[in-house]
Amino acid sequence: MTDWSQLSHAYGSAEDMPTLLGRIAREPEPELWSDLWSALCHQGSVYSASFAALPWLADVAGSDDREQAVNALTLAGAIMAGAEQQHGAGDVRTHHAVEVESLLAAANQHLRMTSDRIDYIHLLEAMLGFEGVVGWSEDLAQGLGNEEYEVDCPGCEAGLFIVLGERGFFSTSEDYALSDDDVEGRPLLPANPADLDGIGRRLHDIAISDGQHEVAHALTHVFGHATCPDCETGFSVADQVGADWPA
Repeated sequence: MTDWSQLSHAYGSAEDMPTLLGRIAREPEPELWSDLWSALCHQGSVYSASFAALPWLADVAGSDDREQAVNALTLAGAIMAGAEQQHGAGDVRTHHAVEVESLLAAANQHLRMTSDRIDYIHLLEAMLGFEGVVGWSEDLAQGLGNEEYEVDCPGCEAGLFIVLGERGFFSTSEDYALSDDDVEGRPLLPANPADLDGIGRRLHDIAISDGQHEVAHALTHVFGHATCPDCETGFSVADQVGADWPA
């Protein structure tokens, strides 16, 4: 049995965790899930209590309540994306191999079943977290879900927005989100799906197989090329998204 008092989360001792988990089990309100996220995966940081919660999250992920299962999978995936951090929980991929295998199976099942675009993107990212894919397991949903990445131009180092969504597919150094007018930008050059390889090819193929054609289309731009509107340097979007990831 877990001795939560010996574990920690973002706010100190995790001795309050059984109470919070019990409340969510009885009354799974969004505010309670937000409290759980804040404690176990605060701005991407994870703690010893984060991994101790994986068995509970795996149980919820295997339930018949789709909304709660997606909540559990999304949080568990974010926790596993931080497995290489300094968290004091030891070799979590070995210690929690059974739970991670169960969570991965549940994520794959819900990927095939969900029609909601945002849920689908978060489940894709969770899948990568369970598989131990560095980088995209933390940053995939940030861009696809929020419809933008912020990167630095590799030429002039200007801060750029890579826009992916309702406003179009383009790069700009202007704060386009606060402007109702046209902004100076350059259209993105999407990758030919047939030319994709590696993680880009895999994610695109999964999205196509699951009927998520809008997500697949966006992925061709994530793994395509952009041009800096300030200095006209061309670059790989994916390379710049991952420029600060661990080697």
